[in-house]
Amino acid sequence: MKDIQVKKAFEKTFGGEYRFFAAPGRINLIGEHTDYNNGFVLPAAIDKKIYLAIAPVKGSTVKIKSLDFNEMVEFDIHETDAKLPHWAKYPYGVLKEIQADGYFVEGFQAVFAGDIPKGAGLSSSAALESVFAKALNELYGLGIDNLSLAKIGQRAEHNFAGVRCGIMDQFASIHGKKDHVIRLDCRSLEHEYYPLNLDGYQLILADTRVKHSLASSEYNQRRAQCEEGVLILRSNMPAVRSLRDVRPKDVYPYKAMMGMEVFLRCEYVTEENERVLETCDALAKGDMQRVGELLYQSHEGLRKKYHVSCDELDLLVDNARKIDGVMGARMMGGGFGGCTINLIQSSAVDDFKKKSTNAFTEAFGKPPVFYDVNVSDGASEY
Repeated sequence: MKDIQVKKAFEKTFGGEYRFFAAPGRINLIGEHTDYNNGFVLPAAIDKKIYLAIAPVKGSTVKIKSLDFNEMVEFDIHETDAKLPHWAKYPYGVLKEIQADGYFVEGFQAVFAGDIPKGAGLSSSAALESVFAKALNELYGLGIDNLSLAKIGQRAEHNFAGVRCGIMDQFASIHGKKDHVIRLDCRSLEHEYYPLNLDGYQLILADTRVKHSLASSEYNQRRAQCEEGVLILRSNMPAVRSLRDVRPKDVYPYKAMMGMEVFLRCEYVTEENERVLETCDALAKGDMQRVGELLYQSHEGLRKKYHVSCDELDLLVDNARKIDGVMGARMMGGGFGGCTINLIQSSAVDDFKKKSTNAFTEAFGKPPVFYDVNVSDGASEY
């Protein structure tokens, strides 16, 4: 168990007393590519986490040991440009952003490790930012609220890791609530919890273990196409500031003006926002069949309108449709690889894994990897 390893490693490396924290990775049940369009997303924290043992020290020296990378870094809290390996830029960035907000901290010693699968799109970087933000806040009694902690993590990723991410990942890692998903309004950052009653069901991730190289360039292109669509809509409807402000029926009259590609991008985003809201209604009613149908609809939109799926993801979803007991499935994340998320009756999980493995291996020569995930609380001290 990673938590026990972290505690033992701290005692061996530094000795003395410490405080212990953990922050989770996240899934996104539905609401893909809506975040940067000021729309709605429906993430949840999961029971795969980054674990951190930490203790304050007098003075300004920081020592952080990563068990997963088998490295230790040391720097001064007053350094403005510490030369660090990539993993260390996340906690360093959190420290720097806390200082930038005017809070006083001293040095510390820390050991961390995680059981969040790397490269699966479960936001291990956000969990790392969140666990250090939460720990430093508690360690030094800074009194920073949870939304500000999430923003600190997001800025650390922007300014020190060089990734212009939205706030969903850090928000979910900080605000997670056991057995609930979070409907996050990416415009106002207001949020509401909806029960995810999985009695008789399981969430299974199927990892393709591929990431096609066009992902980043295509991501930037999708953002630009959405912005182009908004400009056309605004020229006719001055109140429009983002695709959040319109519904699918509002986009259709401008199809010829936008051109097919831009139109499809805008149509998908407006439809996906409505799917998020409808999924929340279905969860409130305990209608898991409808939730599953909406997951399939989301994938079809991502595949045929937003064009961010790939053969590996499509095969897994198409195969899932043929298996009794699978309620719904879709690609999760930016696209062009990564995982599918699958809502499955518990009695059908073994059959799903077997048939998915056979079909995927036959097509691509290697099996997918499966992760059973449970919805958990957000970052906290243990």
